Amino acid sequence: MTPPQDILAALRDATASRHAELDQGMPLARPAPTLADYRAHLALLRRWLAPIEAWQGRYADGPQDAALLPPALHLPSIDADLADAALPPADGDGPDARWHGRDGAAYRWGVAYVIEGSRLGGAVLHRRLAERLAPHPLGYLQAGGIPPGPRWQLFLRVLREHVREPAAIAEACAGARDAFDTLIALQREATPIAA
Repeated sequence: MTPPQDILAALRDATASRHAELDQGMPLARPAPTLADYRAHLALLRRWLAPIEAWQGRYADGPQDAALLPPALHLPSIDADLADAALPPADGDGPDARWHGRDGAAYRWGVAYVIEGSRLGGAVLHRRLAERLAPHPLGYLQAGGIPPGPRWQLFLRVLREHVREPAAIAEACAGARDAFDTLIALQREATPIAA
C-alpha cells in the first residue's frame, strides 16, 4: 500500500520550477538592487495580491477561517512602503492581475501556500537588503515586524490537517500553480525578454 502523499511535498513538487523562475526574475533578484527595484517589486506584488485578497475575502472557510489562521493581509504594508517618500515615484505600474480562482477550500489552501511562503521569502530578502536600502524600513519584507516562522508553522499544521485526500491535494496544487503563474505573467510583462 502506498503511503498518502504529504501536502507540503506535493505543493513543493508542483511549484518548484515556478518558484525558481520567480526567484531569478523578480526586481529584487538583481545583483545590486536599489530602492527603485524595491518599488518595482512592491508594485508587482500589489498588482498580484489585490485581486487575490479581494477573492479570498468572499470566503470564511478553509484558509480564510479566522479560527484556523488569523487574517494577515499584505496590501496595507505594501501600501505603507509604497507611500514612503524615500521611494522613487511611480513610472506607471499597470493594471492588477486577472484572477479567476476556484471556489473550493483545497484550491484556496494552495493559493494561501504561495502567499504565506512569500512571507518567509520576504524575511530572507530583508536580511539581505536592510543595510543596502537603508534608511527605508522595508516594512513589507518584515511582515510588520512579526517573525514569519511561527505563522508558517501554524499554516503548515492546519494545511496538513485540512488537505489530506488525493483529490484535495491535487486541487491545492492547482491553486498554488495558478497563484505562481499569475505572478509570473505579471513579472514577464514588467520585464519583457530581450529580442
